[in-house]
Amino acid sequence: MAFNDLSFEKPINELKENINKLREDKKSKTAAGEAKISRLEKKLQLLIETTYAKLSPWDIIQIARHPKRPYMMDYIKNIGVDFIELHGDRLFSDDTAIVGGFLTIGTQKVMIIGQEKGRGTDEKLYRNFGMAHPEGYRKALRLMRLAEKFSLPVITFIDTPGAYPGIGAEERGQAVAIAKNLMEMSRLKTPLISVVIGEGGSGGALGIGVTDKIFMLQYATYSVISPEGCASILFRDAKKAEISSKALKLTSKDLKKYKIIDKIIPEPQGGAHNNPEEMYDILKNFLIDELSDIKKKRIENLVKKRMNKYRNIGVYSE
Repeated sequence: MAFNDLSFEKPINELKENINKLREDKKSKTAAGEAKISRLEKKLQLLIETTYAKLSPWDIIQIARHPKRPYMMDYIKNIGVDFIELHGDRLFSDDTAIVGGFLTIGTQKVMIIGQEKGRGTDEKLYRNFGMAHPEGYRKALRLMRLAEKFSLPVITFIDTPGAYPGIGAEERGQAVAIAKNLMEMSRLKTPLISVVIGEGGSGGALGIGVTDKIFMLQYATYSVISPEGCASILFRDAKKAEISSKALKLTSKDLKKYKIIDKIIPEPQGGAHNNPEEMYDILKNFLIDELSDIKKKRIENLVKKRMNKYRNIGVYSE
């Protein structure tokens, strides 16, 4: 397993490097040398387990944002077959920050929709860092309505810092596009599943997240605002994001505790960025089971429960 030097992973990497050096040393080709390596490997395993058992919210944010973490297109290529991408909102243009189309997972054809951040400078710019414009949300809604027409389940993958806040996006109705998605998804007559695979940021995430079942990868985050944005508002200093991350309750454990999400999907030891192949298998098998279960539900009951689910989230008074 190749750890990627997040701050809390440095002791793990240092011990791993020492073990590798001992393996390469001819002097270690003895019974005593092999025994020493064995002891260090056990120590390494224990260090990995204890490190990941006590991660802070800020540590988890770093994992959720890790550049080697699998993205939307990675999952499409590895959890299903016969992907047919669909483009455009039929009003303005095609938003490349949101990808959507038909995909077959196991034996079930679905409509899959999600944010793609992109890798490398050129692709990040092409994907706008996963921050969708209004046409992206309108495209997503168009594909959901198409899925409803053919009675196909919809799966959305959430991974965005937030909706794009540029002037052009605001001029073209960013807030209205997201609000319309919230309304339409709440009553769409087809099964809806969402999975937070990385960052679930603000209304940009919720714009494709009003679903029957909300799942999160173990080290993903889901929040009303980014830690930096929260710190800028509360402390007038974005550098205090680590402090605000504790108050936001944005980890999968917090959100499961407060009944915002339905299930936590376990990640490979060390996070999805350290073992993408295992993560693909885990998520594929998980979705096959969930699709099999949700297809048994009557659509009328799903819609009714979906409406009640969101009405019961949070605390309010009149």
